[in-house]
Amino acid sequence: MSPTLQVGWREWAALPDLGLTWIKVKVDTGARTSALHAGDIDYFEKDGAEWVRFYLRSVAGSDETGDRCEAIVIEYREVTDSGGNTERRPVIRSTTVIGEHQFLIDITLTDRSAMRFPMLLGRTALPRDAMVLPRQSFLLGGTRHEPPEKQ
Repeated sequence: MSPTLQVGWREWAALPDLGLTWIKVKVDTGARTSALHAGDIDYFEKDGAEWVRFYLRSVAGSDETGDRCEAIVIEYREVTDSGGNTERRPVIRSTTVIGEHQFLIDITLTDRSAMRFPMLLGRTALPRDAMVLPRQSFLLGGTRHEPPEKQ
């Protein structure tokens, strides 16, 4: 039986709940939870719930302000990065589209401005039978510089 989803170590994904059409993601099976770059984080209350507003630069190293996003905070998690540093991060939930597959995933918000990819897709965001091909890229469409729809 073949896996339902095969991905490379980097892919294009969409986060429609946040209004993000395409964002380049690094697939990281060593990370449990997904992480998204969030700049200028601002917390506010809406309809009796805690929300977060932030800016996302979908291209690493860009000087552009980026897309303004808002989401409800579902919880906070202590996350330890690969350097051993622990950070308390807000967690949001968003639909994520990768290729023809769609998932509802938890995403932590953090400053990833020093990273090559604005989003890290952790292992819990993928189906249990997904296969990550570490020497492949953009198996679901697109190229290093262009998302699938621009080709």
